[in-house]
Amino acid sequence: MQLHNLKPAAGSTKKGKRIGRGEGSGHGGTATKGNKGQQARTGYSAKRGHEGGQMPIQRRMPKRGFKNHFRVEYKVFNLGQVDMFVEKYSLTEFTPDTLYVNGLINRTDLVKVLGNGEIKSSIPFKVNAASAKAKEAIAAAGGTIEII
Repeated sequence: MQLHNLKPAAGSTKKGKRIGRGEGSGHGGTATKGNKGQQARTGYSAKRGHEGGQMPIQRRMPKRGFKNHFRVEYKVFNLGQVDMFVEKYSLTEFTPDTLYVNGLINRTDLVKVLGNGEIKSSIPFKVNAASAKAKEAIAAAGGTIEII
């Protein structure tokens, strides 16, 4: 291989049209911008979402519903999942701290236990909320539950 053999990779270079470089280029004069108007002027840049004076889409669409700022979001775990977590991560207790250490929840997440499924392990639970069915099932399995 020598210097006179070198070529750029196929498709890596592309020569674009040189717009606004004189009449001989075929794109002189108005430089493909049309006649007058905001978009023909120098320094023009379209703002995001601007529709040229037409009523913007976010104002044409109707408003729907509302967001309750006082809603409490929980990370939900069913009793059927608990035994799997106890085996997989060798949990001795089911708390937000142990779940965070094992990467199951984020630091600020609240934990709720629901009663779907069966539980065989009798480990202590320290969670932010639990359903009545989950409390009964944990007590029946020999575990304890504490709401923190």
